[in-house]
Amino acid sequence: MPRLVPAHIFALAASMLFLGTFAHAADATAELKKILDEAWQFQLKDNPLFATQVGDTRYNDRLPSVAPADYDQRAAFARQTLDRLKAVDRGALSEADRVNYDMFERTVKDDLAELGFRTYRMPLTAEGSFHNDFARLPVTVPLFTTKDYENYIARLNAFPTYARQHTLNMREGLRTGFVQPKAILKGFEDGITIHLVSDVEKSVFWKPFASFPLGVPEADRDRLRTEGRAAIQKDILPTYQAFFDFMTKEYIPGARASIGASELPQGREYYAWCVKHFTTLDVTPDQVHAIGLKEVARIRAEMDDVLKQVEWDKSFAEFLVFLRTDPRFYPKSPEDLLKEASYIAKKMDGQLPAFFKTLPRQSYGVEPVPADIAPKYTAGRYSGAPIASNRAGMYWVNTVALDTRTLYTLEALTLHEAVPGHHLQTSLQQELQNVPEFRKHDYVNAFGEGWGLYSEHLGLEAGFYKDPYSNFGRLTYEMWRACRLVVDTGMHEKGWTRERALQYMSENTALSIHEVTTEIDRYIGWPGQALAYKMGELKIRELRKRAEDALGSRFDIRLFHDAVLQNGSVPLSVLESQIDSFIAKAKAAPTAAP
Repeated sequence: MPRLVPAHIFALAASMLFLGTFAHAADATAELKKILDEAWQFQLKDNPLFATQVGDTRYNDRLPSVAPADYDQRAAFARQTLDRLKAVDRGALSEADRVNYDMFERTVKDDLAELGFRTYRMPLTAEGSFHNDFARLPVTVPLFTTKDYENYIARLNAFPTYARQHTLNMREGLRTGFVQPKAILKGFEDGITIHLVSDVEKSVFWKPFASFPLGVPEADRDRLRTEGRAAIQKDILPTYQAFFDFMTKEYIPGARASIGASELPQGREYYAWCVKHFTTLDVTPDQVHAIGLKEVARIRAEMDDVLKQVEWDKSFAEFLVFLRTDPRFYPKSPEDLLKEASYIAKKMDGQLPAFFKTLPRQSYGVEPVPADIAPKYTAGRYSGAPIASNRAGMYWVNTVALDTRTLYTLEALTLHEAVPGHHLQTSLQQELQNVPEFRKHDYVNAFGEGWGLYSEHLGLEAGFYKDPYSNFGRLTYEMWRACRLVVDTGMHEKGWTRERALQYMSENTALSIHEVTTEIDRYIGWPGQALAYKMGELKIRELRKRAEDALGSRFDIRLFHDAVLQNGSVPLSVLESQIDSFIAKAKAAPTAAP
């Protein structure tokens, strides 16, 4: 007869098993936190400009080092980090930490893949490069104290080395064929010429020295002006001149004739990576192309309905010519355009509580796209600011070439770039609590741009697009993003010419020809990024329908939007998991009493 074991022995064994499991989970959680913290500190020190951007002031006197050896060190750190991450028992982590684990793992693997392609050899797009970003320094760094000014001057002094490293990388790109197409570089030098001034005080870098804040004592001001003047004269102006000479004498003449990413070294593998990187989905260029064609056909049918509404009795092509040429659809002055954009943004501000329970603390403003990048820049964009800074986020509106800035697309543009689009989304992300720091500042294009395009469509529910021409503008913007799926994959995978892409975009959207041209050049110079918008928006709308169907009358649009945004910028697979969790919790919640 088997011997009976006393009950307290079972209890003790169970307790020991529980304690062992708990200790293992605690160890896994602690190790993950240590890995994430160390990687974050590495990133801040490695990229001082990023550190400043997120509000860490420890490295405000430095610029990044971008020599090939630096990228080798980054790759080595990433491989070491990935090995450490694999040693963590993911199954022992909490649900929230599994999200952190998965997102961080994806980021590290993506970084390693990009480093493998050595994309640093091509640090420019059709819109600009490091020299344009550096020119934002006077308005993006803190300038309140003497120390702030000394840091600023130190960065001016460091610019020649920073620019020289980029130039050497681009020269290596020329040698190895990893170079931008000549077709998109026409006029690129204009963004450099604006900095080739004869008088130091006409440089954008002089502005901080023209007047000082109260935090800089009078006794320090003459010294700072003298040092600032010397830095601009000795370091900034000659460096911009050297970069101008390099671009006009070497890079642009040596740029490639082809336009597709598939023509680059390892081109097909590189573009396949770009597609998966920017969509966060396991899709091929051919699959994306097919989705684009299907969306173009669907949106075109909705456009035809608008033509019937306005009783247009001519062809679709003639309607596009009418929209592109009738003066009523264009602003008369930069001020008119900025005022109209501001009105639309403020009108949407008043609608936000009906669609969101959680709103950000950070405010935003409206201002023109900076002059040095405006000629080749898109119609508008959101430019964020650190949550701890004294700056607001900024909705940039392009006031150059007013005869190309269509008013009928302005509602869609504003909802995308300001609210409820990028300002709302990125500000809420910066305010996240109890998440690793990288989660507050990571930007997943498919999520962010998908949300922006979803926000345009949300305007229908918020009372916008009452004018049929404005609604056609909304459809034009949606068609524009659908066309991107076709032309991006067409040019980079299927051998389309630039002219074929221009024709396809101009025949299917009411964008001005200037905008069509700048957009196509943008896709050529930034393979795959343009796919993020439509692919992300399709996923968000799919998940919303899933929630509506599952919850019926219990569906609350405000809670759904909070669920989408509550974890910040995430891959679409993570978003799908969090919406499934939202649906399950909403189903389980008790119904409110009548």
